[in-house]
Amino acid sequence: MSQEYIEITEKTVDDAITTACQRLSVTSNRLDYIVVQREKSGFLGIGAKPAIIKARVKEAADATQAILDDVINKAEKKVRKENAAKAEKAEKAAEKAEASVKAEPAAAEAKAEKKAVKAEKKETVKAEKTEKKETKEKDKESKKNNKRKNKKSSAPKKAPEAAETETAAAEAPAQEKAAPAPKKKAAVPQLTDEKIAEIKKAAHDFLEGVFKTMEMDVEISEDYQKDTGILTVNMEGEDMGVLIGKRGQTLDSLQYLVSLVVNKDIDGYIHVKADTENYRERRKKTLENLAKNIAFKVKRTRQPVALEPMNPYERRIIHSALQNEKFITTYSEGEEPYRKVIVALKKDENGEVLLQEERFEKGGRGRNGRGGRNGRGGRKGRDYKGSRENRRKADQPEDGGQESGSTENTEE
Repeated sequence: MSQEYIEITEKTVDDAITTACQRLSVTSNRLDYIVVQREKSGFLGIGAKPAIIKARVKEAADATQAILDDVINKAEKKVRKENAAKAEKAEKAAEKAEASVKAEPAAAEAKAEKKAVKAEKKETVKAEKTEKKETKEKDKESKKNNKRKNKKSSAPKKAPEAAETETAAAEAPAQEKAAPAPKKKAAVPQLTDEKIAEIKKAAHDFLEGVFKTMEMDVEISEDYQKDTGILTVNMEGEDMGVLIGKRGQTLDSLQYLVSLVVNKDIDGYIHVKADTENYRERRKKTLENLAKNIAFKVKRTRQPVALEPMNPYERRIIHSALQNEKFITTYSEGEEPYRKVIVALKKDENGEVLLQEERFEKGGRGRNGRGGRNGRGGRKGRDYKGSRENRRKADQPEDGGQESGSTENTEE
């Protein structure tokens, strides 16, 4: 049963909140209050109104969520301070290096100038040599061309196809050089058994401290895979829904904080996967089913569908679930944390949709539907023959007499 609100009247809203905390014997983060009326000073004391609030103690779930938010905010602040301290150290080191460079004597500058002059002289000598070689080669080529003009060439001209292949072969290495290099994936760190034990202990101690402040009894287990560099952290206990949060947001934030703690002072990157009550696998199945249903809807309506904003892990599940679809394509739009997946029909080079409109055999007023020309509703579909006379004429043979069986009886 939830506690009823009590009404408190004071000069200001802050005074009313402090009075409510004193009466209910709780701290401000566990107080649930509603501002009924804010204070008004009036004009020269005329029309002044006090502040009125309604307050009660928060429920257990709300209180634990508030404590969790406070813990996460404190952890994020600590990480930010450490990063700022590292940046300050790097800036100080850079300043010292600049100061040492400026403090060098003028002799170093003179040496640098001498080296530059020597390098310029060498470059000029090289340039002169290359110019002489080029002039000699040009003279040789001009002499050869004159000899070729005087003599008639007996060799046949090259076919245009052969010339094209030669030009393509010459251009191929240039294209290969111009191609951008693929992005390198984060290297899997090579860790010893002692270092892995330290990493597991750091993650365990961090989560244990978080759960102590939340007053929750949670069993934590860690598992590290050397081949993939993934650290799996599993949590078990009562009321794990508080750790999961809305669509896994609280679990994702815990996973992010653990990854910051684990990847501190490590060459490479360790992927952290935090899970409880097999939530990750269940969420994966629901997202795969959602992707299939959305793909069917896009095929039927021929209109693209935008899904709700998701984190990179969930967007990757949608892309992989629909990558083998023949007529469906997926892409992401927007910026984090509002980036979302768009499911649409594939198009060819001309911008036309690959999936053509399908005609269903049943339903509607199409050519083969119920009400169509050859359907159930038409007269031809029912094999209609008209009145009795028309039917009798249709049943008679074409030679106008009786049937062959009846003629045989009369002859006998």
